[in-house]
Amino acid sequence: MSLELQRFQETLRDHARRNDNATAMWSDTLKLDYATVYAEVLYRQERLRDEQVQVVALALDNGVDAMLWDLAVLFEGLTCVTLPPFFSPAQRAHCLEQSQAERVIAEPQLDSELLAAGYELRGEFWWRVSSDQRRMPMGTAKLTFTSGTTGTPKGVCLSSDSLLRVARELQQASEPADPQHHLALLPLAILLENLGCYAALYAGAMLSLPSQKTLGIQSASGVDVPRLLSYLASRAPQSLILVPQLLSLLVGAAEQKAFDPQTLRFAAVGGARVSEDLLQRAQRVGLPVYEGYGLSECASVVCLNRPGARRLGSVGRPLAHVEVRLADDGEVLIKGSSLLGYLGETPNSEEWWPSGDLGEFDPEGFLYIKGRKKHQFITSYGRNVNPEWVESELTQRRHIAQAFVYGEALPRNLALLWPHRPDCTDAELAATVAEANDALPDYAQVHQWTRLPCPFTNANGLLTANGRPRRDAIVAQYHAQLTESVVREESAS
Repeated sequence: MSLELQRFQETLRDHARRNDNATAMWSDTLKLDYATVYAEVLYRQERLRDEQVQVVALALDNGVDAMLWDLAVLFEGLTCVTLPPFFSPAQRAHCLEQSQAERVIAEPQLDSELLAAGYELRGEFWWRVSSDQRRMPMGTAKLTFTSGTTGTPKGVCLSSDSLLRVARELQQASEPADPQHHLALLPLAILLENLGCYAALYAGAMLSLPSQKTLGIQSASGVDVPRLLSYLASRAPQSLILVPQLLSLLVGAAEQKAFDPQTLRFAAVGGARVSEDLLQRAQRVGLPVYEGYGLSECASVVCLNRPGARRLGSVGRPLAHVEVRLADDGEVLIKGSSLLGYLGETPNSEEWWPSGDLGEFDPEGFLYIKGRKKHQFITSYGRNVNPEWVESELTQRRHIAQAFVYGEALPRNLALLWPHRPDCTDAELAATVAEANDALPDYAQVHQWTRLPCPFTNANGLLTANGRPRRDAIVAQYHAQLTESVVREESAS
């Protein structure tokens, strides 16, 4: 057992020995104290030991059961394959086949999928014989799949040392705020939330694990807002992990007096760029938001703002377990907690991991992310523009739900927009674009825009399963709207 894994297990055992009956985990209805949690994890380790397997997949909604199985797989030294609920059936089948998962613990609604994939239900496990083809590096504790910008998920192999060092750093970063009740809003299959839950357990805090249905969160993007706000009011958590869209929702609700953030002490936000305007609005309504940055290949969080060390618009300073520097072209390079390798590929031997993101440091060591290196376009005036930067300024305001910005070899930047509400007027969209432009330099501003006839979705092939735009597909489908007006204007002049 690695030192980090031993430290985490001993910490949970110490919490259990306190025997103070304080709640450790709280799902929709079930509450367990730390002594019961520790005993349950040991029992599940025995069940896994009896199976004599190496790779176990979890396809469970958030809850105490999901967290207990996750910990049991971790402490037993097995590989845990996490399957996000927003993956399509084809993507789940791909992950199971590629990982050669020998046992699966899943929700009942996945029964037909697992039968079709060659699994057989035996007790609490779905069972299948592995091909014995070792496709992942030795020491892989977590196999997390990231869909990126293509439909085929890619497996990232991570060690327990890397995972738990990040979890410990997260706990230490939030310690000045002393949050004693963390609520998991994101699926546990998302690495950031998974490690946030480990951090709460490190701290001996209470961990709320409501199902996504109870929260009113559907798939990767749908939210029943009144249901979510009602639940947050009833549980009154002190810490949350948010993606920008959920942050925008809570800020808007707080501005309308529909959400009271006073119990929150620490709200980490990551997963995509956050506009400075949204962060300022969060600050005004009293949301203690701390933006961070990370990637699956480096076991999630790399940089984080924290109490006493926060700069709006930055992703914070690097955590203590990593080093971060910039390449000559501005790409962010990271050393420490790197992946063991990609599933089915040669083990990783790079000391410095190329993130694919462009960044800048300020004199005090705070990192500012400027967008993806591969998504950067160059205007006809020779200016480099990262579209995600502009898109975040557009979508984190009041009226725009989706934005796509394009300007490759063009004199003007163009945008495709989809509003939050069907009754949103063109005048309201235009005002929002103007407001975003005020926060942008001239070369990055949106000069022309088109209202989309329908939103980007996974079903129409314009979004990945985890909600990122498929940029090449969007350009291909909307090529006329992205070029004709500029060509017409150039011809007229």
